[in-house]
Amino acid sequence: MVLTVLAAIGPALAEEGGDIAQYTKPESSVSVGLGGTSGDSRERAIFGQYNGMRIHNYSLLLDVDYLSREDTTGKWTSLEGHNLGLENRDLRFSQERQGDWKYLLEYNQLVHRDPRTINTGMQGAGTTTPSIVRLATPGTGTNLDLKTKREIVALGMGKWFTPALQFEVNAKNENKDGARMIGKGFNCTRPTNPLTTGGSGALPAGVCIPAVGSEWAQLMLLEPINSTTRQLEAKLNFSGDKFLLTGGYYGSFYTNAYGSLKPNIPTSLNNPLGADTTVNSDLRNILGQPVALPPDNQAHQLYFSGNYAFTPTTRTTFKYAYTHATQTDNFLGNGLTGAPSGKSDLGGTIDTQLLQLGLTTRPMPKLSVNANLRYENKKDKTPQALYSVEDIDPFTNSKYSLKKIAGKLEGSYQLPDNYRATLGADYELMDRGDFSSPGCAAVDPATGDCLGSAVAGLSGLRAKTEEIGWRAEMRRSLSETLTGAVSYASSRRDGASSWLKPNSLPATGVTEQSDTQIYSRTAIFPVMFMNRIRDKVKLSADWYATQRLSLQFMVEDAKDAYGAPTTKGMRDSGYLLYSIDAALNLSEKWKLTGYWSQNDQEIHVAHSTGYDMTIRTLNTTLGIGAAGKLSSRLEVGTDLSYLNDSTKYNQLLDGAASASNKTFYNQQGGLPEVSYDEFRLRLFGKYALEKNADLRVDLVHMRARLDEWTWGYGGTPFTYSDNTTVSFDTKQHVTFLGATYIYKWR
Repeated sequence: MVLTVLAAIGPALAEEGGDIAQYTKPESSVSVGLGGTSGDSRERAIFGQYNGMRIHNYSLLLDVDYLSREDTTGKWTSLEGHNLGLENRDLRFSQERQGDWKYLLEYNQLVHRDPRTINTGMQGAGTTTPSIVRLATPGTGTNLDLKTKREIVALGMGKWFTPALQFEVNAKNENKDGARMIGKGFNCTRPTNPLTTGGSGALPAGVCIPAVGSEWAQLMLLEPINSTTRQLEAKLNFSGDKFLLTGGYYGSFYTNAYGSLKPNIPTSLNNPLGADTTVNSDLRNILGQPVALPPDNQAHQLYFSGNYAFTPTTRTTFKYAYTHATQTDNFLGNGLTGAPSGKSDLGGTIDTQLLQLGLTTRPMPKLSVNANLRYENKKDKTPQALYSVEDIDPFTNSKYSLKKIAGKLEGSYQLPDNYRATLGADYELMDRGDFSSPGCAAVDPATGDCLGSAVAGLSGLRAKTEEIGWRAEMRRSLSETLTGAVSYASSRRDGASSWLKPNSLPATGVTEQSDTQIYSRTAIFPVMFMNRIRDKVKLSADWYATQRLSLQFMVEDAKDAYGAPTTKGMRDSGYLLYSIDAALNLSEKWKLTGYWSQNDQEIHVAHSTGYDMTIRTLNTTLGIGAAGKLSSRLEVGTDLSYLNDSTKYNQLLDGAASASNKTFYNQQGGLPEVSYDEFRLRLFGKYALEKNADLRVDLVHMRARLDEWTWGYGGTPFTYSDNTTVSFDTKQHVTFLGATYIYKWR
């Protein structure tokens, strides 16, 4: 199709009289055209997620690239715009007089449309007070065009006071609007207010029994989005012969127009079998409680950084930064009630100090050394209060302060016979000291604040973990056209402190225990606290087989093994990666490229009392491209790519699994495979109408297939308790054809 369009205009042009390629790339250009896309919005769900082509059949194609220089003043002016007729557009204008001043204005827009089709009876979708309406039959509601839109406006300025001293200021404002899908559900027969005495019936406050009917519900909600993020940075740069220094301020300010989401719940919803059932008052009260949305917050940072050259071969780098972050959004102002006595807001405060030192040196011609040390101290100063509850036992919000020390030392030496050896060591210490606090042994009678931290629901934590690693690489130039390298890296992470077991409620806090004391076959330990052995080996080669053919090969094998006083949780993971890249210059006018890669990853994990799972993800990508000139006026090209990504769940039940779980597993056979395939063909042709004008035609064809069980299975969409459905076309194919006129000038 591309060649046909271009060939049709050929006879109307003068005979070509020589190579005019050198005149077809001037300094500035503007291109304008029109593109059309096949199919409907469901077929274009993947292809049109970010460019607006899911909704619009036709699109304006507009780009501009303008650059000029005033010879008398040395002033540069630049205007760049891309995708100006689409929903992922950007525009940038700047002027600069080198060594004197500069400024820029920038605008970016990105719209993301949810690729799934949401059919619902909800009234007020996307507001803070939606009304849930049960549809009599799934699919009889309204399809939502769910999207989020980001708009960014940025301003930057710089001024040189002297050749060595420069001041810069940058400001950015980002507005985000729209809505995204979230959910809310409950599974309880007697939900009651845990902070009051008594409860429904004869049950005490807070007691919850698994539901069997009208006390169960799962609802789709939409998070309304209307937020603004402002960023400001001002810095002073000094540069000398041996010394470079930057000092400045950075601030971030986030505001959200919406504080909470409070849905209106109907009197009837589906039970687990899909039948219309009256909702009891307890469940309605729980489902109707407000959901907190991201609160306003801000952060301020002062920093300085730089480097100093002791000698031409030895240089040191340094950085220090102090950040003060707060979150004091008012609870009642956001529609949130039930806060602890005397608490109008969280009072969140985190202070962070960062110090980094580095050294690079070449003590002898064949030896280079690189050392780096980084220290970070994050102090969580947020007051604690009784915000949470488990059964009838209230407990406090946890504080997470973290100290991190990380360092590395690396040396590289040029050996005889074109060998180069590199040896390095790495160290990391994570100190989460607050976990070892005494817990909520006492409560301040005046404020109700807990005098310590509280951790519940886990089998154990660690205040400190320490990781030591080393790595080695051998690289050699086997010939003038072939270079190969092999590297190996290994690290060991262990606990630098004892395990901390959360105390049984109503007591809070933790108690130190040894591995033997805390052991349990079904214990739950977060991955970041577990021992870990990590090994990785990598082989690579660059081969310039001929002056026209180059090849790159790479094989990488990595494995992680985890350990903790349990037989459950994360056990091990690993991946095996292969890749090949090739480039072939057939002639001065024609070039071929190709690539292939495959990543095979496995994770072995065990649920505490349910299943043992091996999750295998296999990702394969393949591509080939060709570009060249059929004549001095006509340039054509094609790219063909294929992607396959599949995840398989090899599932077995734990020996202590319940009889009902065993029966269900035997009937269903575990989770089905999730797979995604994408085939994409791109053709383009560009014809030089004149020395400063081109006509370009682009054709893109995409086929995609997605099989997953998350939002539907066997053609049946996922259905919520109000008969809202979420569906997705498992097979999509779309064709885009666009033509643009490109005008260029100097």
